[in-house]
Amino acid sequence: MSPTSATCSSTTSASRSSSDVPRHSLARCARSLRSSETSERLRRTRPCSDDRPSRFVRELEGDRGAPPPHHPHCTDRFALVKILLSWLNEYGDFADPADPAAVERLADVMIGLGLEVSEIEHVGATVDGVVTAEVKRLEQHPDAAKVQRVYVDTGDGDEHHVWCGAFNMSAGDIVPLATLGTMMPNGMTIERRGILGIESEGMLCAADELGLGDDHTGILVLPEGTPIGVPYGEALGIEPDILFDLDITRNRPDCWGYVGIARDVAAQMGIAFRPPTPTMAVTGDERTAPVELVDGDRCARFTSTVISGVKVGEGAPWMQRRLTAAGMRPISNVVDVSNYVMLELNQPNHAYDLETLGGGGFRVRLARDGEHLTTLDGEDRTFTAEDLLICDATDTPIGVGGVMGGLDSEISDTTTTVALEMAWFEMVGIGQTVTSTGLRSEASARFERGVDPYGMPTAIARFVELLAETCPDLTVHTGAVDARSEFLPPADRETSVRIMEVNRILGTSLTSDDLPPLLDPIGYRVSGSGDTRTVSLPTWRLDSIEEIDVIEEVARHYGYDRLGKTMPMSTEHGGLSVHQQRRRLLRDILLGLGITEAMPNPFLAPDTLERAGLGGPTISITNPLVVEESVLRTSLRPGLLEAIAYNESHRRPGVRLFEIGRVYPPGEGELPDEYEALCVVLAGEEAPAAMAVWREIARALGVGARVDQSRVPPGLHATRSATLQAGREPTGAVGEIDPTVLERFGVDERVAVLELRLDDVLDREPKPPAWKPVSRMPSSDLDLAFVLGDDVPAEKLEKAIRQGAGSLLVDIDLFDVFRGESLGDGRRSLAYRLRLQAPDRNLTDADIADVRQGAAAAAAKLGAELRG
Repeated sequence: MSPTSATCSSTTSASRSSSDVPRHSLARCARSLRSSETSERLRRTRPCSDDRPSRFVRELEGDRGAPPPHHPHCTDRFALVKILLSWLNEYGDFADPADPAAVERLADVMIGLGLEVSEIEHVGATVDGVVTAEVKRLEQHPDAAKVQRVYVDTGDGDEHHVWCGAFNMSAGDIVPLATLGTMMPNGMTIERRGILGIESEGMLCAADELGLGDDHTGILVLPEGTPIGVPYGEALGIEPDILFDLDITRNRPDCWGYVGIARDVAAQMGIAFRPPTPTMAVTGDERTAPVELVDGDRCARFTSTVISGVKVGEGAPWMQRRLTAAGMRPISNVVDVSNYVMLELNQPNHAYDLETLGGGGFRVRLARDGEHLTTLDGEDRTFTAEDLLICDATDTPIGVGGVMGGLDSEISDTTTTVALEMAWFEMVGIGQTVTSTGLRSEASARFERGVDPYGMPTAIARFVELLAETCPDLTVHTGAVDARSEFLPPADRETSVRIMEVNRILGTSLTSDDLPPLLDPIGYRVSGSGDTRTVSLPTWRLDSIEEIDVIEEVARHYGYDRLGKTMPMSTEHGGLSVHQQRRRLLRDILLGLGITEAMPNPFLAPDTLERAGLGGPTISITNPLVVEESVLRTSLRPGLLEAIAYNESHRRPGVRLFEIGRVYPPGEGELPDEYEALCVVLAGEEAPAAMAVWREIARALGVGARVDQSRVPPGLHATRSATLQAGREPTGAVGEIDPTVLERFGVDERVAVLELRLDDVLDREPKPPAWKPVSRMPSSDLDLAFVLGDDVPAEKLEKAIRQGAGSLLVDIDLFDVFRGESLGDGRRSLAYRLRLQAPDRNLTDADIADVRQGAAAAAAKLGAELRG
């Protein structure tokens, strides 16, 4: 590393000053297809209605970043499958990576087949000006302890001097040299700089500086025999390529492998499909790794093949680059081949060191409750009797069936003979183990969707063929074991397909003779004659069982965009139920009152309900995405309070929100006592505002409820809240949020609240509206204030006033509440405005006086005194 700029020297000398930095080769930085300088991504949105998929292009700022270091059998992503175009082209002539139009056409074909292309990335760009150079000699300057002088040859016969802060190279090594004037991916230009008066003629590069990974612990040492004086991309065989991110749905297990995708796309494009056809010579003497299937219902097939002549080392560079593009970290030639076969043929596999395999064989059984195993990710895990384990012949667990191997099952540098395992596991059991243990892997993602139970012979031969490239003395021994149970899915499955049913479901006019060209290329063999044909189902499509599954394949390869749009004939027209109509009316009322609809998350943190004053039993989610979303809500109130707090924190006080949604209090059985609810919160407002909303709702829906202030729901203000009672059961609550609750949520203003059980309110038979003539006579307002004890609900006083005022009263409104020392403790003043109107005459002073006297007399029965 040369201090060619201030940035370079200050950032590299400290990180590369150790003399024991390991040597690096291509295997340590094989993320060679990632380019931080010119990475361009095209994202595609899902198709909507009948429009073509929309697209947009985004230029990245900075490095996409290589995948995080992880064991090749571990993964955190299960929706996306990465497909490298140059790799895919091995199985058919699909598209030239250098032809953007051809790449677009290929993406369109995959999207049309239901293989959603979520991203297209251009990879493999290199840094101009970086060439290969041979280290001729190294010198340590007596006044520079943290850097050394490196003399390199770029093939022109001259020695070029470079200052470097890394010490992991030696004479004869081939390294990448950024020559003067090179623009690095981070924007730095390589210039002539000096240390101690001695100039540097370039910079030696680490892997991360070339976009070849995240390794910055030393200079990238290239493979022995690499030509010097040529661009490093040319020397390493790096070429521009295309990387597709495909979002594969669960009903396409075959498309978790390159061959499955290639088969589907080749059939649609009408091009020749070239699957791998490996051959395997079995020349070694008999060596067997026996297999015992104890629980054959969970593992219906298990093969073991003994292979000797293994020499563990680096994998082939071309394979390392492909695995890296797929998001996997190259480990060794054996592990790399294992992963390559899995990605190519969708067949997970595991190579065990036969010399360290206890008893030299396998035993597949369910775990014992509490049994332990340390898996490849270094975690000590405890299992139940529902988890499947792979054990050695001594019954010692060495792996979790279909999920991950044990830590002690890894091969080592001294391994020379392996027992190659390939198996088929029951899908539901794998999913249960993944869920209960939280242990996910590339293998489990495939097994729980369904791999081909009969694809193992090809996969074994392919493993041997690829490993022989780096292990020329490889020998396959006779004595391979293929243990099967009666639970193995049958190889020969078929179903009848009626062309009339195909056309009825798809709205097409196909004939029976149209089926073979659509189905045969993808492995669905059509036979027979007439309008009903027999279709043999491929072993790699366990999701296909009956006629409707075959019809789906016909639709995909006929083309969804070619299917017509037909409206089914019906004598009955669709419409909304009464419940739906009343819900829509309720929503319109609330929106008309200036209240905004909110949709908070139905999942809450464990303490959220307690903070809202709504403690009690809840239902917890077994496998939440995050702990903060692990409890099902029993009320809509907490989510809306969090929304108010969020708005307040962004200087938006006084928000008015409502939500119509379902809540999930625990029921007597396993299922919750689920019902639909309404919650309205009015920040910065008091209880009368919530009452006004309730009155509007009650008037519009033709319902009513008694306001019972003797029963205050939890979490609401003790003296400003009440239960809405309809019959014997409460139907809601109205009032204000308890100040203590507001403080817990960080809300500074008062909050009025209205809650309703909508299932009760919307299903209630509304009172038929009664017509009343509109009076043409003028009205008069009468203000009355009453003093009464806090133990008398305002609702009772209002009811008494209505009865005492008589028929002249057309409206009443509580407009003021007053408490003070002049009234005494436990007493308050309630001021009402009464609107009076006669239908046929003007009001007289005597009429108003009679109303006043009647209202006062009725209120006095409750202990209320008329003020003034």
